Amino acid sequence: MLYFVVLTHSCNLRCSYCGYGEECSETNPREVSYSVEELKKFMAQDPEPSIIFYGGEPLLRMSLMKRIMDSIPAYRYLLQTNALKLRDLESEYLKRFDAILISIDGRRETTDAYRGKGIYSKILENVTSIKERGFEGDLIARMTASEQTDILMDVSHLLKLENPRFDHVHWQIDALWDSPPKLRWNDFYKWIAESYDPGIVKLVEAWGNTIAKESRVPPIVPFTGVMHTLLSNGVVGLRCGSGVNSFAVTTSGDVTVCPIAPEWDFAKVGTIFQSSPHDLSGNVRLTEPCTKCGTLGLCGGRCLFANKTKLWGETGFRRICRSTITMIEELGKLKAVISEMISKRILSSADFNYPLFNNGCEIIP
Repeated sequence: MLYFVVLTHSCNLRCSYCGYGEECSETNPREVSYSVEELKKFMAQDPEPSIIFYGGEPLLRMSLMKRIMDSIPAYRYLLQTNALKLRDLESEYLKRFDAILISIDGRRETTDAYRGKGIYSKILENVTSIKERGFEGDLIARMTASEQTDILMDVSHLLKLENPRFDHVHWQIDALWDSPPKLRWNDFYKWIAESYDPGIVKLVEAWGNTIAKESRVPPIVPFTGVMHTLLSNGVVGLRCGSGVNSFAVTTSGDVTVCPIAPEWDFAKVGTIFQSSPHDLSGNVRLTEPCTKCGTLGLCGGRCLFANKTKLWGETGFRRICRSTITMIEELGKLKAVISEMISKRILSSADFNYPLFNNGCEIIP
């Protein structure tokens, strides 16, 4: 299983779209309140645990992270970070990560608008340094798509970077996680209708054109993951694995189905002190409208947290669903061409088999 181990709720940035870490409590303290030995005993019950370090900003608690890595023989280590302290991480630990997800939101102007002036340059400098120091794992640019995002331009920009070069680009839409859109957005529904959805159509078209003309698959995570399912005529479950094979260990030692839901009653499925990993799976499941949707087999349900909370109401929830369906339908238009290229051995079906393991990319934005 994959475990999001939340090392702290503190962060060294104040991104405009993020309120995470501000609401701490006795049951969700800012810092870890359990011992590494207690975490080790819990993880020892899983024959192949993968750990993704999460925050806040996990590298603010680098010494704790290294103690965990030295004590717990995880099958895989992963990291999601804003990259500002990557230079401080010694190469011996850096090389042990199978994947690092870098929070970067696209072009300089987009990233700096959300994260602060000069942050884009710092991210690229620090990411370049880990490549130079021998990091050979999967380097993933993980965007947040919010109101100043041009999805076509920002994804295309990250794909074209050479130094550093990201192995994959993924994004999540800044929607349904917290307060209703009118409190943080100028006009969410206008942005998604006039910017995001048309941008997705153009981005899928550009992706398909590159595949057809250059016989290579641009590493856009949502497109690759969905196309793999289309090509195999498969049916997927919740793609992020939330509540199935992916869980979070909160700072208090609670085990929840998702790292963004530490204080929601539905999300808690155990603790590291009393629970076994074998007892966690399947205790929280998707409900309507996802379970009655004809696209469920390709989408997987997008987000268990959003399904359970519907913080933007039914209107907001269904509007994001329409965007997901648009993306899937546009990708479906490429299936025949790609299938033909595979049959002619110009491409391989393995070119679309990503990720090979749960790496924290939810696939559906």
